[in-house]
Amino acid sequence: MTYHITIPGRLPGMNEYTAAQRTHRQKGARMKKDAQGIVSIFIRQSHTPGILEPVRLHFRFFEPNRKRDLDNISGFSHKVIQDALVSCGVLSGDGWKYIVGYSDTFSVDKQHPRIEV
Repeated sequence: MTYHITIPGRLPGMNEYTAAQRTHRQKGARMKKDAQGIVSIFIRQSHTPGILEPVRLHFRFFEPNRKRDLDNISGFSHKVIQDALVSCGVLSGDGWKYIVGYSDTFSVDKQHPRIEV
């Protein structure tokens, strides 16, 4: 079974998150909470049911340009999206028992940056 979730726009990168954490740990926590809230909206709109078996996630990142490094794009997004999947009840957890792996692809779409999971 395959499910699809699209998150319009882009999430902060790992560099922005790290800088926020260094400024004040509450600032980093707020950034993560805000990003997770946005992601949760689109998870709920996708009507993805609760999944009981282990899953393999594929992330497709569509950036407006090539300015950010790939690991900067994906690092923070992986954490936020997986945590949102758990908080929305799509996954029971985000450990090894529930997620058996993930993969990433990266493309440029100037008009419609987005993340597809």
